[in-house]
Amino acid sequence: MNIDELEETGNGSALTKRDLVTRISKETGITQLEVFSIIQKTLDGIIDALEAGKHVEFREFGVFEVTQRKARIGRNPNKPQDVVHIPGRKVVKFKPGKRMRQMLAGK
Repeated sequence: MNIDELEETGNGSALTKRDLVTRISKETGITQLEVFSIIQKTLDGIIDALEAGKHVEFREFGVFEVTQRKARIGRNPNKPQDVVHIPGRKVVKFKPGKRMRQMLAGK
């Protein structure tokens, strides 16, 4: 079994999990299957922590946390008289860390 059987190739300009696995495997000499397993376990750990109500912090990279969106009223732009109730829900929020903010600002 190879990595092609585990993950489908992503689209154009996005960095996919497969791209990341291939890059790390080439740079470290670790097999793609081992790298894939490590990345998947990392992502699963992040999801589990968020599901448990914890925030996930990677210094200089950023922080993931779950926040609650309030319920609100929406309207159909084609028929403004149609009112739709949009229930509140939990969403994942990402706040970039200092290093990422500086990099994105071009510093």
